Amino acid sequence: MNKKIRSILLSAGLAAGLTFSFTATAEAATYTVVKGDTLYLISQKYNISLSSLRQANNIYTDYIGIGQILNIPVKTSSPIVETEKNELWQNYSADELDLLSRLIMAETESQPYQAKVAVGAVVLNRVESGVFASTITEVINQKFGEYYQFSPVQNGWIKRSANEECIKAAKEALNGVDPTNGALFFYDDSTTNTWILSKPVSVKIGRMIYSY
Repeated sequence: MNKKIRSILLSAGLAAGLTFSFTATAEAATYTVVKGDTLYLISQKYNISLSSLRQANNIYTDYIGIGQILNIPVKTSSPIVETEKNELWQNYSADELDLLSRLIMAETESQPYQAKVAVGAVVLNRVESGVFASTITEVINQKFGEYYQFSPVQNGWIKRSANEECIKAAKEALNGVDPTNGALFFYDDSTTNTWILSKPVSVKIGRMIYSY
């Protein structure tokens, strides 16, 4: 197939929101980092794993600079529809569902339902990112320095039982629903912390802000 035609077809497929995997030998491609980019977001944009992007560029920290040129391991055979994201979470345990539901309850009890689903999605995005811990339980209980990542773990609010709406929201997140489009952080709109406020924002739902 003519390379120009093949490129047009591939671009059309990506624009339609399809997810592809490829089986042919990888060819070289590059991407120039712009403001707001993270390695995780770039890997999602090109439908490649974060680990393969790190390996292609020999980058094992989270820092990338605006204008930096990254190698993208793009492959060029006929596309095959990839397994849906929700299959990654089919085998979650009852304990993981309970813990995720309780975090959602503690963080967003008074917020809209979609904000609850979004908190669950952030936890799962962290598990998949390669930057945070590698399981739901470990992510929720993760500490940096003396402090837990999530304040309800620090102050004990996470010990409260979750209501039915929060359990439903956790299940929806585990089924692959992500209102945040891959966000890794969230906070409410009263936050004054300059570090978290510097993160590129994905979406605001109720009083909750989700960022990269």
